[in-house]
Amino acid sequence: MNEQEILQVFKNVGAIITNSHIVYTSGKHGTAYVNKDAIYPYTRKTSDLCRIIAKQFVDDSVEVVIAPATGSIVLSQWIAYHLSEITGREVLGVYAEKAERLGSVLWYICFGLRLLCARIPQLGQAPKEYFVIKRGYDKFIAGKNILVVDDVLATGGSAKKVIKATRALGGNIVGLGVLCNRGGITPQDVADPPKLFALVNIKLVNVKLDAWNEAECPLCAKNVPINTDIGKGREYLARKKG
Repeated sequence: MNEQEILQVFKNVGAIITNSHIVYTSGKHGTAYVNKDAIYPYTRKTSDLCRIIAKQFVDDSVEVVIAPATGSIVLSQWIAYHLSEITGREVLGVYAEKAERLGSVLWYICFGLRLLCARIPQLGQAPKEYFVIKRGYDKFIAGKNILVVDDVLATGGSAKKVIKATRALGGNIVGLGVLCNRGGITPQDVADPPKLFALVNIKLVNVKLDAWNEAECPLCAKNVPINTDIGKGREYLARKKG
């Protein structure tokens, strides 16, 4: 399948949402969203898409596929499966998990003390997250050729953190494979994997995905209701209400 055909698969299962008021993970607002969760119930389609990604890394001696939890775990399993089938050797599928830095404890205290947080603005910001590889999966990383996979690259933050966590354990990153590159992300944006492959590069297939900071959002200015079914709309409204 070419890129337009893959994009049509996304559209057919309702994974491309337009003309809505979305809050993205980055905190920015926009009108469109790539809902990868709409793809996963269709296991044959998911398998077919993951096989395309796997074939891009057949010659990279991949030994382990790792993904950020939770949604991308599906991808790590399918892509590892297809690499195993294609190469005739076992390729493992694992995942990394979010963890919050110790400073987040202070943030949660301050969150409950709104007056204090108002006086010390930097304490009112959400804690920065990073990724850790645990559950015994860390023993599969050191000295191995690792393929990182993710669903949608908007800022590339999750993929970058997983790449760094993998390298910290001695893993050799051979590439990054994703369903969709929504933000025009380059290898330099995600800690320089040797290869970056996306099934769909949104900016190249004429899907408009503008994003604005909250203060500059024209949808907010027009009081367009925020979509709470996808993205971070529900959490955003909860914070505003609080």
